[in-house]
Amino acid sequence: MRKPTKRVIAVAAVTLVLLGGGGAAFAYWTAGGAGSGTGSTGTNAAVSVNQTSTISAMAPGVAAQTLSGTFTNTNSGQVFVTSVTASISGITGGGPTCEVTDYTLANAVMTVNAQVPAGTGVGSWTGATIQFNNKAGENQDDCKNAVVTFAYAVS
Repeated sequence: MRKPTKRVIAVAAVTLVLLGGGGAAFAYWTAGGAGSGTGSTGTNAAVSVNQTSTISAMAPGVAAQTLSGTFTNTNSGQVFVTSVTASISGITGGGPTCEVTDYTLANAVMTVNAQVPAGTGVGSWTGATIQFNNKAGENQDDCKNAVVTFAYAVS
């Protein structure tokens, strides 16, 4: 067996130091610090109400007709709708004495309590009714051919 030379021992010692086995020490600094960041929430567009029920042929003594419909949600995700409120916003056609009091809008606040997905013609609402009032002893001919316009509010 051969005895290692000084050169072999020196190469082995340098290799051991480089590989971390020679007890080499490393120094470092510690530091404290602080930082900040931000996050934001989005907003949403209003949901539109679409009336899908056809209301026609209202007259004295004719039964009430139900309003119903869907929504248009242009947002990228679903939106929670609590209720839809219907109101009579105007009357066109007919004569000058035809007015809102010639009609009865019942159950105008309709509970939805649902998530409405993004899209057109999505979700649903229903429940309000509209009826022509039969005002006893009055000539209501001025309401012939009148058109009732509804306004809807979403909450």
